[in-house]
Amino acid sequence: MTRVSINPGRVDWSGENPGIYLKTDPEGEYDTLALFFRVVLSPFGRGHAAIVLGAPDEAQGWPEVPNLIMTDNQRMMRWIVDGWVTRMPTFVGKAGLGAMTWLDCDSVEKRPGNLKTRYSETLRGSGVTLEMIWRDMGPPLPVEVTKENSATKAHEMYSVFLEAKEAQILLNGTALPGQVASRQFFGRTMSTAFLAFSETWVTPAEDL
Repeated sequence: MTRVSINPGRVDWSGENPGIYLKTDPEGEYDTLALFFRVVLSPFGRGHAAIVLGAPDEAQGWPEVPNLIMTDNQRMMRWIVDGWVTRMPTFVGKAGLGAMTWLDCDSVEKRPGNLKTRYSETLRGSGVTLEMIWRDMGPPLPVEVTKENSATKAHEMYSVFLEAKEAQILLNGTALPGQVASRQFFGRTMSTAFLAFSETWVTPAEDL
């Protein structure tokens, strides 16, 4: 297919979407799943959010188990969860996603520091402080994904990824279980912790 300068599809949302997936057993299932969102463009405005499933396979929410979402734009995030997160292979069928508790977020603090060594996002609200930390980043990797190869199988995706060799999630000061592992990512082995900047999801023109 010939590449064109202007994609004829529809931009659904755009922003930042880094993640951290942790395992206690490198060969086992994920023990902790987390995604951060800084959305700068969507049909429902701008906003921030973090999804944390510290018990992905348990159909319970916070505070019984660490399954929660913190956001300052619930309408936007319900649309993104329904249209994107529930389709992502790592989250498909996870009981914790449907049972997670929705919490209001009052503030979001980004601490980029030296991007090669440490990056963090801290969310506060509803009596909860959540900190996501990435360390020891690799070089930027430009990613351009067709609909057939994307996580949702319904959208094209464009982004800049930086894998992190170490990562941590703190919920009210307590670290959630697991360590960074490895996974196959579009033909290469990469970390399960990553920064994703300039991420844009597009509905192809033929599906409009």
